[in-house]
Amino acid sequence: MKTILSRLWHVPSRHRPRSDHDELYHDPAAENGFILPLVLGIIIVMVIVMLAAASIIDTNFGIVGQNNDSQKAFNIAEAGANYYLWHLSHNPTDYKDGKTTPTTPDPVLGYGPYVHTYTDASATNAGTFTLWINPQGSGSTIVKVRSIGQAKGEKTLRTVEAQIGAPSFASYGVVSDSALWFGNTESASGPVHSNQGVRMDGANTTDVTSANSTYVPSNAIGGNGASHPGVWCDTAVTSPVNCNTRSKVDWRFPVPSVDFNQVSGSLCAMKKTAFLANGSTSALASQANACSQTPTTRTNAYLPQRSASGSFSVTQGYLVQLNTNGTYDLFNVNGENDTLTPYTSALTLQSVASGITMPTSGVIFAEDNVWVRSNPTYHGRVTIGAGRLASAANNANIVIADDLVYSTKNGQDAIGLVAEDSVYIAPYAPNSSGAFTFEVDGALLAGSGNVMYGENGNNAQHPAGYRVSPNSCTRGWVNANQQFLFYGSVANRLTWTWTWLVGNNACGNAVRDPVSGSYISGILNNTTQYDTNLLYAPPPSYPITSSYNILSWREVLTHP
Repeated sequence: MKTILSRLWHVPSRHRPRSDHDELYHDPAAENGFILPLVLGIIIVMVIVMLAAASIIDTNFGIVGQNNDSQKAFNIAEAGANYYLWHLSHNPTDYKDGKTTPTTPDPVLGYGPYVHTYTDASATNAGTFTLWINPQGSGSTIVKVRSIGQAKGEKTLRTVEAQIGAPSFASYGVVSDSALWFGNTESASGPVHSNQGVRMDGANTTDVTSANSTYVPSNAIGGNGASHPGVWCDTAVTSPVNCNTRSKVDWRFPVPSVDFNQVSGSLCAMKKTAFLANGSTSALASQANACSQTPTTRTNAYLPQRSASGSFSVTQGYLVQLNTNGTYDLFNVNGENDTLTPYTSALTLQSVASGITMPTSGVIFAEDNVWVRSNPTYHGRVTIGAGRLASAANNANIVIADDLVYSTKNGQDAIGLVAEDSVYIAPYAPNSSGAFTFEVDGALLAGSGNVMYGENGNNAQHPAGYRVSPNSCTRGWVNANQQFLFYGSVANRLTWTWTWLVGNNACGNAVRDPVSGSYISGILNNTTQYDTNLLYAPPPSYPITSSYNILSWREVLTHP
């Protein structure tokens, strides 16, 4: 050892030649001191990795467990909404889940909370759902149900909010028991349905449906004697929509028909609602023959037939004038000359009352014909029904005598017109001449007749139509600055139209269209737009088309 150290000390290694006698010093302890930290480091790294993996696995298990609990809570919340769909189908006016409390609903959530135990398919208590029921009010069938689900023994909550209601006739832009024809210059706004068939040459914005797989339309509604699909277009039509290349994915047929026979029952229900609105008539509502009763007492909700003897005249009834402040003015209509204009000249009027408070139900029922206008707009929600339900003949009509306009178009305002027979736009409703925009807002329903601008009294489709001279025609407007805007919904048993093409010969007050050469009754330039608010907020007690359904639903991330 000493020799080696001496050599290393006296001869620098970089100058000393290597000799076979040289020896290298090897220290086993130093080698072991290097390996041990390396092994320990590897072990520590492996432990860290394993701990991290274990943590990730544990976290994933936790997340999976939480997701499972969350999904259970969501399924239970859905079950709560489905339960109340079933409940309303059997008790359509019960918004308290069979209870009597609370008396006053929460202003946001409605009635509740009502807690139910949820039992799964194996009869095991799987958790609870808590319900809040919020009816829309004003006679609407729409109810908002909030269901909060929670799995047993878990803290996770999931909330589903569903709009439950019976679809009404106002769920359609146009719905008809008869065949429909939209020309290539017309467009269909909102869902369209016919129990017969639809020729759709114009554009459509959403579903077009028919109850028939095929039908044979008459010449008057675009037929040529041949059978056509339930919804179709003429291949010769290429503008503004090309029949051959247009999308038809939202044309569906056959689908279930819409039952117009329900309208008479709905009118009876409206009459009972009107009876209940006043103490002087409320006892009649519970009688078995309530809808055959014809009291002579007028209330703010019930307008009796004009003649106590039961006689009927198409030129007599009531004018209901809807005011901006939510009230209405009432006039007797004692006569009509529909060749005059405006309504103040055409109608023989007698004032009955002004500023009448609207019934809390929002329903006015008349046992006679009704003329209606707004003054100048209407703010509120009302349905006016007209029917002579105690008589098998002489069904009542509703006539739009002037502009009928909402104050707002955001769902706050709604006007429903439900006629036992027909809903007409009077020939004197628009201006007699000059530029104008004539507007009608509302959900119009003709139980057994038409929704249309009145043509002449010899119209074969409606022989009891407007009372102009025989073989004459009602007024027409063809100028581009003479516009008709309809905003709402149309439901009719027979015919729907705003314009009549009356041929190439002069005919009464019809006006020649310089483009087509035909004479026109009605307003040539018109727009029909569906009020989408009517889908979930129809007018009060508006007739329904089927049983209760979940109309829409969504998950709510907040909880009461």
